Amino acid sequence: MPPGTGDTQLSLSQNIPISGAVIVSTPQDIALLDARRGAEMFRKVEVPVLGLVQNMSVYVCPKCGHAEHIFGQDGAATIASDMGLSVLGDVPLHICIREGSDNGQPVVVSKPQSPQALAYRQIAEQVTEKLSSTPPIDPSPQSQHFSSSHKDGS
Repeated sequence: MPPGTGDTQLSLSQNIPISGAVIVSTPQDIALLDARRGAEMFRKVEVPVLGLVQNMSVYVCPKCGHAEHIFGQDGAATIASDMGLSVLGDVPLHICIREGSDNGQPVVVSKPQSPQALAYRQIAEQVTEKLSSTPPIDPSPQSQHFSSSHKDGS
């Protein structure tokens, strides 16, 4: 879903059976506040939060190998720990991810042996493992109590 905790996310989570949510955030403090709100919203509507993914976690210079945490470091790990969640993985900031996406070729297809593709595969494995251990979702609309309390402003 798009980032946020607005009507779109609420409506979808209340009307479509969702097996679990993966919260994706950059390590920036302001983005992490939104990630925390998103995780709390999913918990309120009884959608299991499978964990967090830290996007743009590090930039590694292709010329010298220097690693720079442009957007901050370990922010997802901090809120995951606070919320009793796990970090499913870190996705680095790398031009091949952007270029592949822009060309319709995800990095797991365009550069399947790259460290960037490995990051995505590891996250997919973590999500698969979490989903296999999560109880099945009742297909009835979820958490009607949240919807009514949300509408009256409480």
